[in-house]
Parts: sequence; C-alpha cells; structure tokens
Amino acid sequence: MADTLEGFERTTFTAEGKTRAVYRTGSGPAVIVISEMPGITPGVARFAQSVAAAGFTAVMPHVFGDDGREMSASYVAGSIAKACISREFTVLAQGKTSPITTWLRALARHEHELCGGPGVGAVGMCFTGGFALAMMVDDVVVAPVLSQPSLPFPVSKSHRRALGISEADTKRVQERAAGGTCVLALRFTGDKLSPPERFEHLRELIGDAFVAIELDSSPGNPHGHRKAAHSVLTEDLDDRPGTPTRAALDQVLEFFAERLRG
Repeated sequence: MADTLEGFERTTFTAEGKTRAVYRTGSGPAVIVISEMPGITPGVARFAQSVAAAGFTAVMPHVFGDDGREMSASYVAGSIAKACISREFTVLAQGKTSPITTWLRALARHEHELCGGPGVGAVGMCFTGGFALAMMVDDVVVAPVLSQPSLPFPVSKSHRRALGISEADTKRVQERAAGGTCVLALRFTGDKLSPPERFEHLRELIGDAFVAIELDSSPGNPHGHRKAAHSVLTEDLDDRPGTPTRAALDQVLEFFAERLRG
C-alpha cells in the first residue's frame, strides 16, 4: 500500500451516514476516480496520477477492496462476492441506480467547493463504470467517463442493453445531454462484460452527446490486444505513444481539459 499510494493525501469524507477514505493528489478542477474491481490497485493509482499530471485534482474514494493491493484473480473474486451481497450496489436489477452513487454525488459537490472550476469530472471503471453516468444527474458533474461499464451484469439480452440507472435518472441524463453535457465511454470490442448493446443504447438515448471509443480486440487484431482485454485505462493499458490505449487515455485527459478548463 505504501508504494502504491505514495504521494496521495489520505482524508475521509462523510455523507449519507457513511464515512469512507479518500485519496487525493494534484491541483486544479476535481476528477473523481472510482476504482474498478477489486479496488484501488496500482493500475488505478497510476491512472489517477496521470489525471493529476494533466492539471487536475485526482480524487479516489475507497469503494471496495484493500486500498493499494495488487491485482490478482482471487482478490477480484473475493471483492465481487462481497459487492454482490452489499446493498450499496445493484448488480443484476434493471432500471435501478446503485445507492452508492448518492454518496459519490455528495463527494463530487464537496470537491467542487474545494477545487473550483466549472464542475467536476468522474470516471467509473468496470463494476463502477455506470456510476459516472448516474452521477451525471447532478449539475456539478460536467465530464462523465464510463470505462468498460459492466453493470448490470449482462446475463440476458435485456441486461446487455441496461445502463444501471433508474427511469428518473435516465430522463435526467437525457436532459443534461440535451443541454450540452457529453458522455465519453470506452470498451474493447471483444469485451463480453461490457457488451456493444450497452453502447448502442447510449447512442439511442443521447445521440451526438455520446462519444464512444471502441478498441479492436478481435482475434488477430493488429495491436496485440488480448481476446479478454477489459480494462482500457489500467490493466490493459499500453502506455507507449502511438498505441490505441495510449490514444484513448489521451482522449480522456483532453475531454477533461475541454470540459473542466474550457
């Protein structure tokens, strides 16, 4: 943990009767970085450091897992099992928003007060990918990014299209999009956890306000992306200039620059 989170300031934030650890680094407008499964891994921390290096305050709340712990298959399985029985997360139900997003929206408002700017950015990944969309119901969230959104789990045809938000929140997302707020989303084309139907639904819902980055992970793809490639900004990121994942990372940072610094 010490090496992974070196350079981050650890604080706490309380809302909705829940106190969580929060790790912050950088300066400038805030970007809420919501970790993927199994938690704040070294890969998630490196992404947050990239956000900070681009001129923003990266804010990582503890959502699940052991902060700073390395990724492993057993660690992922354990974190998923715990999250699936938690009342804070809606993993299968359609038309419902995960309750934890109310806490995350409160954190976003708090960080906006601290950091200023026109609003805050939010990045959800994998299990939390759709949380950034749910946070968009609050006016303070002006740059939502959905990286490989995986909830609700795509266990049926209708689940593959589902966005993990309530009907009321869906209408609010449409209103925000009509008012000029864009949604940026990323996935690998072969990712079964984040199916193409979910992106198609977002296109239908908000039209040109939806910006999709879909990276080729088909068999024999020219970039060497593995068949099971999933985590665009962390575990499957090839950070070398000129690679598709590096270009995707750069586009995310440019999105924040446009929306948070004008």
